[in-house]
Amino acid sequence: MSAAGAIDDARWMASAIALSERGRGRTAPNPNVGCVIVRDGHVVGRGWTQPGGRPHAEAMALNQAGASVHGATVYVSLEPCAHESARGPACADLLAAAKPARIVAALTDPDSRTAGRGFARLRAAGIAVTEGVGADAARRAMAGFLTQQASGRPHVTLKLATSLDGRIALASAESKWITGAEARAHGHLERARSDAILVGRGTYVADAPKLDVRLAGLEDRSPRRLLLTTQNPSVPSDVEACASGDTVRNTSFDFAQDERGWERIHDPENIATLDHVDHLLVEGGALTASAFLAADLVDRLLLYRAPILIGDGKIGICDIGLARLADAHGRWSLIDARALGQDRLEIYERRR
Repeated sequence: MSAAGAIDDARWMASAIALSERGRGRTAPNPNVGCVIVRDGHVVGRGWTQPGGRPHAEAMALNQAGASVHGATVYVSLEPCAHESARGPACADLLAAAKPARIVAALTDPDSRTAGRGFARLRAAGIAVTEGVGADAARRAMAGFLTQQASGRPHVTLKLATSLDGRIALASAESKWITGAEARAHGHLERARSDAILVGRGTYVADAPKLDVRLAGLEDRSPRRLLLTTQNPSVPSDVEACASGDTVRNTSFDFAQDERGWERIHDPENIATLDHVDHLLVEGGALTASAFLAADLVDRLLLYRAPILIGDGKIGICDIGLARLADAHGRWSLIDARALGQDRLEIYERRR
């Protein structure tokens, strides 16, 4: 392939991956896939996985393209599915019948029901297949689905909003607002991209948070609300635990449903039992953040830092179980950093 062709492939795949982000937090247990169909340099069809997992991105794009798909190139962020479903035909079969000239895909589907069979079916139909274009970006966009496939649990993002000296509140517990309007708006966008959001008992009692999405046009994207809390009243709250040095590592937990619309989990490991949750956003407080870090369940870290100094205030995290300073190094990779008004956002991924 020429250099110009490779550039075009990368550009159109970036468009498909951007479309996949529209479905993030709404398609579980299906992956949030994006698809763009291009003919003679023009988009003739596009799609992304719809809420609840259907229609699939490819079906939506093919419906838009109609007969224009013949001889076109289809860019899709995940291998087209090849397994039978009562909810609709396999996308590999739809594409094979539509006869595009090429399929360009970012990732192989790890689902054992497809896992290369979709590509094989397309090649058998005489369609050229190119794999691996935009793979890293596609992995990040579909991190929830991929984490479920690999580890049987949601992909976990931990959000921390702190001062420059790592405080999340004054000593009096006043915390509204550490960061400015732009950073808070970005946090609401992250909520809209999540299937569920979780806080600890201390945050629930102190702040009575709504945990909804307050962005115009995205109010219906408010995620499920989860509460990490123990049934043992002797276990301290977030603030008390950090002050005393206690942790939750030896606490016994179970799972129940709160009548006010909150779901309770009693151990970070319980996230593996949550149905239709691929992307989980953890917003605090300090003990909850520490519990997820100590269990090595945090895959992505959002660190919002305001240009203020607080001094003797509430810390963002407490003990996470490190025995040596050397154990702290090499765990996190900075993947993005940007200014949000007067604040700064840094995004880190867990190295595994």
